[in-house]
Amino acid sequence: MRENRSLRRALALTLASTLLWGVAHIWTGRVRTGLALAAVWLTLLSAAVTVLGNAPTLALRRLDLVVAAGVALAVVWAGVIVWSWLVIRPRRTRFGLPLLAVAGLCVLVAAPLGYASRLAYVSNEVVSTVFVADDPAPEVAAPVAADPWAGRERLNILLVGADAAKNRPGARTDSMTVASVDTRTGESVLFSLPRNLQNVPVDGFPAAALLNEVFQWGEDQGRSGADLLKSTVGDILGLDVDYYAMVDMRGFAQIINAMGGVTVTVRHDIVFGAYREGLIKAGTRRLNGTEALWFGRSRTDSDDYQRMGRQKCLLNAVADQADPLKVLRGFERIADATKRYVSTDIPRSLVPDLIDLTPKVKEADITSLQFVPPLIRTGNPDWDLIKEKVAEALGERTRPVAATPAAKPKAKADKPIDLDESCA
Repeated sequence: MRENRSLRRALALTLASTLLWGVAHIWTGRVRTGLALAAVWLTLLSAAVTVLGNAPTLALRRLDLVVAAGVALAVVWAGVIVWSWLVIRPRRTRFGLPLLAVAGLCVLVAAPLGYASRLAYVSNEVVSTVFVADDPAPEVAAPVAADPWAGRERLNILLVGADAAKNRPGARTDSMTVASVDTRTGESVLFSLPRNLQNVPVDGFPAAALLNEVFQWGEDQGRSGADLLKSTVGDILGLDVDYYAMVDMRGFAQIINAMGGVTVTVRHDIVFGAYREGLIKAGTRRLNGTEALWFGRSRTDSDDYQRMGRQKCLLNAVADQADPLKVLRGFERIADATKRYVSTDIPRSLVPDLIDLTPKVKEADITSLQFVPPLIRTGNPDWDLIKEKVAEALGERTRPVAATPAAKPKAKADKPIDLDESCA
């Protein structure tokens, strides 16, 4: 009976030492060692709480260190558990359930840390693969700037959906939206340009060609298609476009599948496929990656502008439904699709600051403006009118602008058609 009590006490003290290092050592009279272990544990705990409470994205700046720290902590913590058991266990304890219980405690603390290290490792691969390396740091490291936006009141990012089909060379940028974000408040305006704008103001670009061909035309000319598209869209809107992010639509479908699908309300039956072999029935339904791709891609029995509305609907639904549990369940598949199908010129050092900005964007107002008929005639766009509407949407004072090459007399400034489709 006494032996059983000693065994239960040893297991209880080992469990207590798992939660607060050093308890078993203090119980057995090893006070200095116990207090040292407790001090280390409390220091680590307070540091973690401080970082999570005040700088939750700090770890993202050095994911490689997070991986190493997670593995090291898992090994040390398991070692403390075993050490605690060895100093407190009854002398006559045999192999069996007690040792299994101690091993279970080691797995209980090591498994989450190992998984977190794995997530950090995969995240580090994504950041290193997708985002561009920063300029080499000077020999004397400068302190981290308080303002990561370098005084910019707005951050303008071109979001591009590219469609690279098997039956044609190159890629077409069929979805082009500039997200203009107030870096202080998070208030955002989305400016969407239709793929079929003509007379695009690019030297040497065919007048009859469409805006969605600029990217591939630049690549064919030996230039950076992404940089050319970014500057072209910026010239059209009268904005300095800071960065771009482009996703191949095949990768978008894989991301949807990794999330377990997305729920949208389909207003009308959507037919898709070269031979009309696909159909998405009207109603509220859960779409897989392929169906979601066609929901935002199909123009059968519709047009570019209805498709733009569905794309906006789909992006909003994905953003709303991408909860942390879904992302964690499909994290590695999402990361794999991101590495293969997403490209950007956003520097790695800016990623944590963008994540810090995200909650502000979600809580603030988001408005959108689509430059579609009857506001804009796609075959003969009024570039000056587009710039004026952008300035108005951003709350800027409209001022005279120099006539853009190939600009024609202004079209009547009718209200844009409503492209908003509910995904509720």
